[in-house]
Amino acid sequence: METDPVRQAYTSVAELYIEMFGTKEQVHPDDLALIERHLGDRQGPVLDLGCGPGHLTGYLRALGVDAAGIDLVPEFIAHARAAHPDVEFRLGSLAHLDVADGSVDGILAWYSLIHLPPQELDGVLTEFRRALVPAGRLVLGTFSADEVGAFDHKVVTAYRWPLDALSERLTQAGFREVERLPRAGDDQHRPHAAMAAVVV
Repeated sequence: METDPVRQAYTSVAELYIEMFGTKEQVHPDDLALIERHLGDRQGPVLDLGCGPGHLTGYLRALGVDAAGIDLVPEFIAHARAAHPDVEFRLGSLAHLDVADGSVDGILAWYSLIHLPPQELDGVLTEFRRALVPAGRLVLGTFSADEVGAFDHKVVTAYRWPLDALSERLTQAGFREVERLPRAGDDQHRPHAAMAAVVV
């Protein structure tokens, strides 16, 4: 996976991104509720992959979850460690998780898969499946559309998915969708959705 362009793009806007999105108060309450429903009761480790400023990792920790955050961008990790000193944050790639097979109870991938070209998605979902325990949970955020396609995201090229097609990719990787929360676009936001799935 070409991580360098994504890392470089987010590094260049890290300060602004943290200001705009760096607290849980900037996350829709319905999204926080969905995250809590599916990850808030996990008894084992939960990884927030592409954790950015660490606000959702901190949210999970506040719920009593053993959550840790991983991101490509050093500036995000530095901010997350300063803002949440009791939480583990580390640099890493979501395509190659440095964890043992079946050692993770849950994964949050909150809009962190959006920069993956479609041909790379299956490999990353398979890596998630490898890391998760039986009946482990995956929660993700994504942009939605009638067909798979790239668009000019404000930071770097991103991809949107028909939700049924994304659900099928999850199925192929060994998951079963258990909830989706779609939202129509408006003047400020593209159509997007949250989705939860369980390992089968």
